[in-house]
Amino acid sequence: MKTTINKPANIGSYQAEDVQFLLKDLSEISLEDTIENREIKVQSGVHYSESLPIEYQPPKAYVDLFWSTLQENKQKVALCVGVVAEQIYQAKGDKTVLVSLARAGTPVGILIKRYLYMNYDVLLPHYSVSIIRDRGIDENALQYILMNHPDAHIQFVDGWTGKGAISLELTKACQDYQKKYGVHLDDTLAVIADPGYCTTLFGTREDFLIPSACLNSTVSGLVSRTVLNAKYIGKDDFHGAKFYQELIPIDVSNQYIDLISKEFANISKDAISAARKKGQEKIDTGFLGMEDVKRIQSEFGIESTHYIKPGVGETTRVLLRRDPWKILMRDPTSPYVKHILMLAEEKGVEVVPYPNLKYLCCGLIKAVKESKA
Repeated sequence: MKTTINKPANIGSYQAEDVQFLLKDLSEISLEDTIENREIKVQSGVHYSESLPIEYQPPKAYVDLFWSTLQENKQKVALCVGVVAEQIYQAKGDKTVLVSLARAGTPVGILIKRYLYMNYDVLLPHYSVSIIRDRGIDENALQYILMNHPDAHIQFVDGWTGKGAISLELTKACQDYQKKYGVHLDDTLAVIADPGYCTTLFGTREDFLIPSACLNSTVSGLVSRTVLNAKYIGKDDFHGAKFYQELIPIDVSNQYIDLISKEFANISKDAISAARKKGQEKIDTGFLGMEDVKRIQSEFGIESTHYIKPGVGETTRVLLRRDPWKILMRDPTSPYVKHILMLAEEKGVEVVPYPNLKYLCCGLIKAVKESKA
């Protein structure tokens, strides 16, 4: 295994003891493009990781909805974090190194770390690394972790699952890593919610709103999506990201972490009990959500499943940073889709009733590459 001279980047608004970002700081480089331009390029073959969307800043009503949703869901989120944390600790103990997938996994990794510290007085290392669909995981970041923690039991962490693209990418990346370096990595992905039945390590399989899905960088430590562009990232570099320091006045990342963490004392008994019960069950995956995706692809004549994003978290992302075509909605009365209906109305996106859906909702991305000329 080659040595690496990379060091964690001093970026983001989280405390260093909460997370170390194994990313290259690209803050001074202009990487943003409009959603429309970016969509045309991506659908014409340019990889999405080569540029960044302009960070959408929602109106006050939407931010107010974020806070009210957070207050309503904070104990549920804390319980799901606790259930996952208990399972990780029971399986891997204090040799665990948490490796969250930037950026949606970062706040979840911090919450798991805090839960285990509060309940077991153990401070696990926590790193945030980049994984990119069709490009794999940042191997330089993995090498850094294994050099610094040779006895590590790595636990990968993300926020939620959609149709399972990142779960599959992680499995492939771990297999590739073992072939190259002879190092086995556990590809089990720990998430708060697994509505797509993509992993065996989850807090719930209910498609519910994880409040950190509502916003972009302002609830993820002011760190951008990760970037893999050969102009700026050499073969020995970590994947890149930007630190949006100009958004510090509206950053709520640490407030979110603190609010959920305060609930851990109230849910720890239930979390221990639920984790123990899961340990005695046979849990299957099956990627059941792909059945919905394939049916939607056929019914709506959609060219690629990449344009279909199922689940509350993924539908939110479509509205925040892609060019949405339609939103399919199983239950518009659910409290977990209020923000989606608000965003859809603001952006003029049609919401289509679609009761035959395993998920609460599904975002469809507009096909735009024909308009390139």
